[in-house]
Amino acid sequence: MAYKKLKLWFDHELAKLLSEKIAPHYPAFPATVFVSTIRENVDELELKDRVEFIADAFADYLPGNYENQLAILLKTVGPRNPDGTGMFTEFYWLMPMAKFIEKYGLEHFDLSVKGMEEVTRRNTAEYTIRPFIERYPKKMLRQMLKWAKSDDFHLRRLASEGGRPRLPWAPKLPQFIDEPAPLFPILTQLRDDPEKYVQKSVANCLNDILKDNEEPGRELVESWLPAESKECRWIIKHGLRNQLKAGKDWAKEMVNY
Repeated sequence: MAYKKLKLWFDHELAKLLSEKIAPHYPAFPATVFVSTIRENVDELELKDRVEFIADAFADYLPGNYENQLAILLKTVGPRNPDGTGMFTEFYWLMPMAKFIEKYGLEHFDLSVKGMEEVTRRNTAEYTIRPFIERYPKKMLRQMLKWAKSDDFHLRRLASEGGRPRLPWAPKLPQFIDEPAPLFPILTQLRDDPEKYVQKSVANCLNDILKDNEEPGRELVESWLPAESKECRWIIKHGLRNQLKAGKDWAKEMVNY
């Protein structure tokens, strides 16, 4: 993927690529109309709007109901991402699918969870999941804890990243800003994760929590001490970076515990 602004990849050329991926699984897909629709409408749009426009085109041009449409899309995903890089380079083309699940799948919890899993194994469902957390808070938290125990590091990362109260470029999750404790079992499960990709997410989620709820966040970190693994020690240090920068003694004590 040669360098250019990310939004510029979501154009009629991507529509052609998506059509080629869909055709083997739905030969009647109206590729010409699909590509023309994208070509004629996205040039003036910014990234998020381009992604959403393509997601809407899936809904318009794929046959049947959400279940049928999602089944076709999931057949296009290809091999999993083997590591924690490339989500916005090699696998950028899955972003409209993630948006499709977010926008059209809210009434179909189980189907959409399966869709999120397949997307996040290649791209990310960290934005897709947020409306589901708001609609189904207890059910989604149970699923996130299940992911946190998965052998698949992509799912473990989604368990943490999807619940970040202040995830950049995403709507805030006010329920976790008001009360972050429901996230604590998930982060505790992940505190010794061997994958740096997951560690960064856990630390960033902790950092989010501390911005609004320093005392509960501090108590969570205290419950992890003594941090017996180097992974947990790294998460604590990175998660407390703002408190360390501010010179807070309690943060220094925890990092040096």
